[in-house]
Amino acid sequence: MVFDYKGLLKTGDIILHCWSSFPDELEEMLNPIGTVQTNPYTENATALHINFPEYLPHSIVFPPFDKILEKAAEIAGASDCVPMSRGGKKFHIELKEIMERDPLSQLCENEKDLIWTLRHDCRENFPQSLPKLLLSVKWSKHEDMAQLQALLQIWPKLSPRDALELLDFNYPDQYVREYAVGCLRDMSDDELSQYLLQLVQVLRYEPYYDCALTHFLLQRAQGNRKIGHFLFWHLRSEMHMPAVSVQFSLILEAYCRGSIPHIEVLKKQVEALTKLKSVNELIKLGTIKNARSKAKEAMLTKEAMLTCLRQSGYSDALSDIHSPLNPNILLAAINVEKCRYMDSKMKPLWIVYNNKLLDSDTLGIIFKNGDDLRQDMLTLQILRLMDLLWKEANLDLRIVPYGCLATGDRAGLIEVVSSADTIANIQLTSSNVAAAAAFNKDALLNWLKERNTGDALDRAIEEFTLSCAGYCVATYVLGIGDRHSDNIMVRSTGQLFHIDFGHILGNFKSKFGIKRERVPFILTHDFIHVIQQGKTGYTEKFGSFRQYCEEAYLVLRRNGNLFITLFALMLTAGLPELTSVKDIQYLKDSLALGKTDEEALKQFRQKFDEALRESWTTKVNWMAHNVAKDNRS
Repeated sequence: MVFDYKGLLKTGDIILHCWSSFPDELEEMLNPIGTVQTNPYTENATALHINFPEYLPHSIVFPPFDKILEKAAEIAGASDCVPMSRGGKKFHIELKEIMERDPLSQLCENEKDLIWTLRHDCRENFPQSLPKLLLSVKWSKHEDMAQLQALLQIWPKLSPRDALELLDFNYPDQYVREYAVGCLRDMSDDELSQYLLQLVQVLRYEPYYDCALTHFLLQRAQGNRKIGHFLFWHLRSEMHMPAVSVQFSLILEAYCRGSIPHIEVLKKQVEALTKLKSVNELIKLGTIKNARSKAKEAMLTKEAMLTCLRQSGYSDALSDIHSPLNPNILLAAINVEKCRYMDSKMKPLWIVYNNKLLDSDTLGIIFKNGDDLRQDMLTLQILRLMDLLWKEANLDLRIVPYGCLATGDRAGLIEVVSSADTIANIQLTSSNVAAAAAFNKDALLNWLKERNTGDALDRAIEEFTLSCAGYCVATYVLGIGDRHSDNIMVRSTGQLFHIDFGHILGNFKSKFGIKRERVPFILTHDFIHVIQQGKTGYTEKFGSFRQYCEEAYLVLRRNGNLFITLFALMLTAGLPELTSVKDIQYLKDSLALGKTDEEALKQFRQKFDEALRESWTTKVNWMAHNVAKDNRS
């Protein structure tokens, strides 16, 4: 920033370290979009040396806000221009077309000039188009900037969902960001919780630490402990990142100083996670040492894990804590005998609790150390939002957006969904031969029949139909890849749901240069077999399923701009598959933005037919996955 936080123009020698080169092990943190912080790794960074002249004996001060408004009034008084509403019908049609475009659409210079000329029309007829007007302002021209600030004072309040876009890196002006925060004040606590992930990320774009957004978040967090809880964890999970470590630690300190009773609760959660991390490291150490005999190694390592968890230092730290995934749930006593570790590379811990509030029912959480959960967390947040938008449109598709929370550098927690199993396990238990399991179309329906009878079975099939529709549409729109049979689960009540979102926005896996996933979304014949209640000619049920998919798709299309905004606000987070605007282009294509509903529906129907036609390729992939899994075990 050329002016400091007091509004004084900087003078003298200034050395700025660029973010263009980075130590190899920290390369994943390289994401320069929007940050105004100098690179703290000065040793390997390119230094930019700037010399500002000294303006003695006076300092140069940025004009106070009332002076900016005075300048605007002076320009308005001197201007004898034609009222903006007389711009001509042709221009108004053109303006309407520009304003209806999605946020990724670029504006050419002629369009920017038209928007600026018809700015008063924009205020009256297209108030939600404020972001496009702001992109059309010549910010280096102080007359235009003054007029914009005056116009902002009388601009109608935007809905909180529309105002989110103004916190993007494209809008660094302090007063614009204050206006946006003013619009956010209308958010309910539930709605604020829904977008908190993005609101923490856009703190990076703030030119100064002391800003309207920080005050707003702290104020709402002090008033609602659940918001305070997630604000704490979203900030703490990124404290290791140099670009935000000072800013986030200052906000964290401010929150804790203002919420003394909450500190003890949070401290206990931090201590529990520290203990889980040391258990995980013990397991990783054990599995390397005893790698010669796999069965013996697994037995010894599990025994070492359970011995560790039984120690009072561990059991006390892990008992009677509020779950970081959901602070309304108290995790009572740890059920050591049911705890285990999972066999994937990072050896995640499967921790089971006896839960006081659930009538001595058990509750499971998975602790991961070594995996970045932020992409999963974002995908599940968007699934939760889709569920909300569908319900607003009277469409309940029985989505299961389970809890997922990043708690530190490549560490976090995942909620275990009760009474659920993977498609792979359901298929493998119904067949003696792993290669044949994927082709057994009765396995899934029989599994549901074993757990439900009579009316309960009908309800389970309806739950399966609705949830399958929801996830078909969601996975297509978000471009979720790597959909093998261990990444899709079914609850005994019938709800189907997807897990593990390491590949999104069309970043599909390939092997030997060949795309492994050839379908737009997963819709196999055994899914259809369940939807049709096991009856081959039951096309009425399949027709209803197709109808659910189409309705769900159109609801998401109507909210396309919101999805684009939420992903754009996450660009600076440094997620592996969300690094540039090009990644978000996938959403624009899958939602067919810029097309009519009829054209979009035609495109979706083609994708639906393609998913059906090519579902045999999914079966082949699943067979290969089952065989590989069988060989590993």
